[in-house]
Amino acid sequence: MFPDLIKIGDFVIHTYGLLVALGMIASFYTAIYFGKKEGLNVKNVENLFLFAVLGGLVGARIAYILEHPDEFRSFFDYVAVWKGGIDWFGAFLGGAVILLILLKKYRFPPLKIADIAGISIAIGHGIGRLGCTAAGCCYGKPVPEDSIFRPIGITFPDHPHTAAPHGFPLYPTQPAEALGNFIIFGILFLLYRKKSFDGQIFSVYLILYGVERFLLEFWRGVTPPIPVIGLTWNQVVTAGMIITGIVILLYGLKRKKK
Repeated sequence: MFPDLIKIGDFVIHTYGLLVALGMIASFYTAIYFGKKEGLNVKNVENLFLFAVLGGLVGARIAYILEHPDEFRSFFDYVAVWKGGIDWFGAFLGGAVILLILLKKYRFPPLKIADIAGISIAIGHGIGRLGCTAAGCCYGKPVPEDSIFRPIGITFPDHPHTAAPHGFPLYPTQPAEALGNFIIFGILFLLYRKKSFDGQIFSVYLILYGVERFLLEFWRGVTPPIPVIGLTWNQVVTAGMIITGIVILLYGLKRKKK
């Protein structure tokens, strides 16, 4: 809704970029906080975080290119990340790959790091989605006139830095996802106090966010559904997240009983 936070002549601070940066900072300090609670070497946790962010950026760009190949004409288009064009699931997978590679080097228990990653991602992702609201990216489908959701639809302005269609209300996918992530963060934060096995926090994160995003995809107007199954690629991925979360949770509970 407010793509430009500060504009003085040609100098512009975009709201999206600032909120994404704040989200990363919040994720970083959350990871450090819980790394200390887990008794891990803080310096190594910092290194893991920074390399995971770099891997996430690369993965996010690759995923977006694969999903929107028609938007790229030259080599410059592929590398011009500053113009927009990143995919959250690509970031998630890219960061996960880097973590898996580096875990052996730092000799960290994988599920402990997964727990820290789950709760850190939730808070950073929530703040980042507020940035999406400001920029109009990840927008929803038009809200039908007879829909009960019409009053909460977002009408974006005609602005060169707003990605969403303007002039009519769209489903509020960005603030809805932000709110969902903040709620998930709160649940995980409380659950962490009573954590009974490694992997518990991460498994609950996968299940809760998977369900949230799967349902929100029916509102989103960015990713077209796959013709054969009628679901988007994001819904396929989130279904996999839910199943993986359930498997990790059942595995942890079974080990705890033994």
